[in-house]
Amino acid sequence: MGRIAQTPVPQRFPLPPLPGWARRNALVQTMDEAALRAGAALAMLDARVRAEVTFAGVWRRRLALKAAVASAKIARRGEDEAMLRDAFYLRHGNDDPGPAGRMLLAWRALDRATALEDDAVVHVADILNLKMDDGLRTAITTAQQLAPDRGAPFAAAETARLVLMRRPDAEILALWLADAVLAIRLKWPLPLPLVAGALLHPSLRSGGRRPYPGDSNWMHSCTLAYGRAATHACDLFAELERNAQKLVAVTARLRAKGAAAVIERLHNDDAVLPSARIGAMSDRGLRRLFDRLVALGAVRELTGRSTFRLYGL
Repeated sequence: MGRIAQTPVPQRFPLPPLPGWARRNALVQTMDEAALRAGAALAMLDARVRAEVTFAGVWRRRLALKAAVASAKIARRGEDEAMLRDAFYLRHGNDDPGPAGRMLLAWRALDRATALEDDAVVHVADILNLKMDDGLRTAITTAQQLAPDRGAPFAAAETARLVLMRRPDAEILALWLADAVLAIRLKWPLPLPLVAGALLHPSLRSGGRRPYPGDSNWMHSCTLAYGRAATHACDLFAELERNAQKLVAVTARLRAKGAAAVIERLHNDDAVLPSARIGAMSDRGLRRLFDRLVALGAVRELTGRSTFRLYGL
């Protein structure tokens, strides 16, 4: 078998780093400082959202996974990243992945330019087993109207608050809609799952409680959460950029026919099963390719198991 065509190694983007003062964990007491930090972090994230990188797909999928883990905690469930990966990737076809797995499905569904359109929101509400009533329809309409009229994190925070006012059982959808509104306000091509994970950070707890959209200080807490979420997303971008560089650098050393399609899949998804149907590669050929990529330090095995393994950047 011949070598695969070498994929050009993408150039490192001269993206500015997040300023150190925006990372400080010191207590932020005023809305002005919270907005300043969030604005700085979101500006850095904006540059990365608009960068045309090969690993944009896996970046978004990893953020969706982290949002799903946070959602499971918000729902007082015990699933972690490994369990959610298994629920999603080890199911048969389109089988129901279970309550926590559906949260991952919902966050992965945020990855569309029309996230705020009625059919997209109704689809996510259905995934989350939420009854579509007049209260929820009104909340969705409100979110659609807020998008162009407020500062991005403020519009997002207000969206979540208004949804929870009408449907206290719809907190995950409220946070999903908040991220969709943020993206519309910032004119991003696609939304990113951001705020859910950041809300659970210990620095945002007050009186032993995490921020909740019904709290009197919700706007302040949510603004801080978006600053922290944007910082995390920038850090994840940098990590995946390094990993993608390693993967592309070894492509000339791979002889397996169909390896290019596997590399593309690794750049576009959180994880890949060695039994996945990718091009014309057999299960055995795909396993051998993954063994080779792991040996070269270009890919990680994500489960630590000897069977039902998953591989990713």
